[in-house]
Amino acid sequence: MKRAFLLLAVSIVFMVACNDNGKTQGTGDKMTSDSTATAAGGSAADKKEQKEERNKKIIMASMDAMASHNVNDMLKDAAPDCVDYGDGSTPAVKGKDSIAKMLTEYIGAFPDVKGDNLKYAADGDWVMAWGDWSGTFKSPFMGMKPTNKSFKYKDVDIFKLNDDGKIVEHHNIQSGATMMMQLGAQPPKK
Repeated sequence: MKRAFLLLAVSIVFMVACNDNGKTQGTGDKMTSDSTATAAGGSAADKKEQKEERNKKIIMASMDAMASHNVNDMLKDAAPDCVDYGDGSTPAVKGKDSIAKMLTEYIGAFPDVKGDNLKYAADGDWVMAWGDWSGTFKSPFMGMKPTNKSFKYKDVDIFKLNDDGKIVEHHNIQSGATMMMQLGAQPPKK
């Protein structure tokens, strides 16, 4: 029993010594308190949270630009060498200029395209935006003739940003085939 109390007493002394912010460590160096760390730029967790919030705001602004059909604003925070992987069923679109061209054609073909009920979440360098998407096929797109039919589906857009807050990757989970089936679109004959 004496041994248990001695072990408990040593443990308490050890915990108090380890948690005594502002006291000196064995080498005489002053330990940093949580408030000092925050004032000096924050803890690693604080920095991660700030980065995630910054990244989420960048993607929200890009998605707002999509709603207003402004391709330049959609890509203002994209890296020059960014890549749009889509859902993986078609070749990736590489480079900001190529992505801008694709988006311009897409918005031209679906002038009323919009996202509703959009929600956002960030995890490190990754930001997810999910919601309901709809639009009407009004002009030619990728060699397909417009059908004047509408599409509506749920999708998740997944973005990766670099340390400078530039979008370097985009992925989505909804297959373009789902949209084309709803539109009654026929791929061009070769």
